[in-house]
Amino acid sequence: MNLSEKLKNMRLWLIGIGTAIIAASLIISHFLIKDLQEEEKNKMEIWAAAMKNISDAGENTTDLTLVLKVLEGNKTIPVVVLDNSGNIQNYRNIRIDPRDSIPSLHRKVSEICSAEKKIRFYLDDADISEYIDIYYDDSLLLKRLAFYPYMQLTIVAVFVFIAVYMLVALKKSEQNKVWIGLSKETAHQLGTPISSLMAWQELLEEKYPDDEYVSEMGKDISRLRIIADRFSKIGSTPENEPCSVNGLLAETAEYISRRVGKNIEVRFAAPSQDVQAIINPTLFEWVVENLCKNSADAMKSTGGRLMLTCGRNEKKIWVEVSDTGAGIPKSKHKKIFTPGYTTKKRGWGLGLSLAKRIVEEYHKGRIFVKSSEPGKGTTIRIEITAGR
Repeated sequence: MNLSEKLKNMRLWLIGIGTAIIAASLIISHFLIKDLQEEEKNKMEIWAAAMKNISDAGENTTDLTLVLKVLEGNKTIPVVVLDNSGNIQNYRNIRIDPRDSIPSLHRKVSEICSAEKKIRFYLDDADISEYIDIYYDDSLLLKRLAFYPYMQLTIVAVFVFIAVYMLVALKKSEQNKVWIGLSKETAHQLGTPISSLMAWQELLEEKYPDDEYVSEMGKDISRLRIIADRFSKIGSTPENEPCSVNGLLAETAEYISRRVGKNIEVRFAAPSQDVQAIINPTLFEWVVENLCKNSADAMKSTGGRLMLTCGRNEKKIWVEVSDTGAGIPKSKHKKIFTPGYTTKKRGWGLGLSLAKRIVEEYHKGRIFVKSSEPGKGTTIRIEITAGR
């Protein structure tokens, strides 16, 4: 099992454990709250019976000491006693604002009555018109307990989110290390054959100084050196410098035009004024070249036109690579920049993901599919801040 699969399984386990904790907490809290509500209801029935004994005390000589202890024993449950006309006869455990006591009391009483937890007893069993209503609400402890599962749910959800985020970051970091290591190793491995090719080129130039193929081979060797330099820069902080975007695109268009089929026309539509940008020329050219090669591959069998354009305004500098190829479905516009995504039989699907990283991380810009229509072509746009 590779690292990616392990991290995926860990995410699933964390989500599953978090869901189980939340579900168990809600179920346990539900039954606990239900039991406490029933217990408080029983207490209030006893309290109501004590109130009735007090009201009947004038007719009896019963010792009321125990009854008074029952009434005084309620120190947590908010309760209000109303007569049959709705007048407040008594209340307990209700916090009122001393600065506005009467209105505050009536507001609190209205809140308790709205809970519709009521016990009624009649002052005269023969006359049902004379009665007392006792309204009560959940105690502060019960209300806190009812709120607790949601607080716990939030804590568990935050914990799972942080854990998953850290796992994703770990996976991304591991992928970056692999790509950086692969890039630097590729640059290192290319160094020796490039040095040998340069030596052979010098010998061939001495023997055949006017041979155009030797000159062309020299250009390809120079291109190999540039490619090796590009790979060596992956993972390192790039050194950006002022550069002519017009000149960079013109060189790229010339290089690509010599290496694509004759059925593909490569053009650079230069703007009237030179576009200057602070970029890393080696890496930025790599991005544009990669886009051009993908466009050329899209027109390999049918032919077409590959167009490079650039421009700037007060805020942005932009570069566009357009082709008349097969196009990209709208559902794949973002997916093409994902590592590993490729439509080619050969390839690792890292070209566009590396291009995205170079544009976003090294140049603080963005790269995206500006427009694409199946059968008509695609335009990919790069934007960087004009001040960079």
